[in-house]
Amino acid sequence: MRAGAIVFAGIARREWLRFVNQRGRFLSALVRPLVWLFIFAAGFRAVLGLSITPPYKTYVLYEVYVTPGLCAMIQLFNGMQSSLSMVHDRENGSMRTLLVSPWPRWFLLASRLVAAVIVSILQVYAFLAVAWFWDVRPPLPGYLAVLPALVLSGLMLGALGLALSSTVRQLENFAGVMNFVIFPMFFASSALYPLWRMRESSALLHDLCAANPFTHAVELIRFALYLQVNWLSLGVVGACLALFFAAAVLMYDPARGLGIRRKGG
Repeated sequence: MRAGAIVFAGIARREWLRFVNQRGRFLSALVRPLVWLFIFAAGFRAVLGLSITPPYKTYVLYEVYVTPGLCAMIQLFNGMQSSLSMVHDRENGSMRTLLVSPWPRWFLLASRLVAAVIVSILQVYAFLAVAWFWDVRPPLPGYLAVLPALVLSGLMLGALGLALSSTVRQLENFAGVMNFVIFPMFFASSALYPLWRMRESSALLHDLCAANPFTHAVELIRFALYLQVNWLSLGVVGACLALFFAAAVLMYDPARGLGIRRKGG
């Protein structure tokens, strides 16, 4: 156990140093949600009506509704950026050196995943601190109650990024994959609009949003901020985490070139 803790500490330290040395990464992680909170929310507040839906017990302003979705957006972008660094490490050979070590592949990938989630949680709490001055103030115990939800949702989104990075051979190609995944997941979810609003406009869009794992990550965070548990979202996020992480472990196989290759490739 001591040796495992040393390995995890080394991987976490490397991820932390990379984050500290890339100050623009921290600022960009905050700029995106703050733009939505300060600018877009001001416009949508006037045109988008919100009914009383769980976990809210009264009518809320749009910026209050959208804050959990923006927290999940931070974790989504951070998970993809962490996976981008995995592709970079694989290109320069450091990833191969890590995965051919005596430690199990699942442990090494899990350590990398947990280290990235810790960084994303710090970014989320920094965003919530700024949102507090914008009158987005959930119950104080909610800031602590949301921590397990942030851990679980961050692990799921990070595992998705790991699985995607294993299929990309070049760093340049992963940027396109990120955009192909991030924007459909974010906009086709309950992050910006309630699901009942989408049902009114399109039943098909509502079904797609309801099946989107990102929607359940958002709802898990939303309910946790208000000291409640969305059991359906908890189950979906947990199942998707297991599925995405299992896929990443299978695909990051040093014997197969650290990812799936086509025959003859």
